[in-house]
Amino acid sequence: MDLIEAIRKRHSVRHYTTQDIEPEKLDALNKLVDECNEQGGLHIQLITNEPRSFGESLLARYGKFSGVKNYFAMIGNKGDKLDEIVGYYGEKLVLEAQRMGLNTCWVGLSYKKIGSVLDIAAGEKLVCVIAVGYGAKPGVDHNNKSPNKVSTTDVRQAPHWYQRGIACALLAPTAINQQKFKFTLHNDNAVSVKAGLGPYSKVDLGIVRYHFEIGAGIESFEWI
Repeated sequence: MDLIEAIRKRHSVRHYTTQDIEPEKLDALNKLVDECNEQGGLHIQLITNEPRSFGESLLARYGKFSGVKNYFAMIGNKGDKLDEIVGYYGEKLVLEAQRMGLNTCWVGLSYKKIGSVLDIAAGEKLVCVIAVGYGAKPGVDHNNKSPNKVSTTDVRQAPHWYQRGIACALLAPTAINQQKFKFTLHNDNAVSVKAGLGPYSKVDLGIVRYHFEIGAGIESFEWI
């Protein structure tokens, strides 16, 4: 499964089975965590066999989560760009998990922080977590905005690589499916994207950046 297929097949899953993630998959995920931490200056941690974060949370029940015992704790140094960086590298983990046959869900509030299992240094912040494991059933599609609703440039008149990037960005998970982001094509190959107002919109910005890069091909454009 390539990344485009992973994007198309991946949906948020809130209910998980008791099946353990195989050791070889955990090793691969932890290796990717290390790579993301090095590249992004983050302190992401893969927490396994820890059911209390969701099992003891009233918000988790409100969010209709069940069976969650594994999750990525998305941690990094406090700063203006932290949320966006978390979104970008967290989505790398999400799509790689999908390629392994695992399911995931970005979680902003519906969990309880279990301090004894997390390593959060002074000056660091836990932004959110990402549930991961074997879903009890597949997730479902959500309605997406039309391409021109998320682009100041007329997508129909734009280069094919830009159209592909927007198509992948529209398949990105965003908080409460808000899709509050706007892309602009400035010239032949310069692109910018801005976050709108809304919960976790800066995390969403990082996620859609990564999706756009996959769809457009990073060699086709430059960010400005």
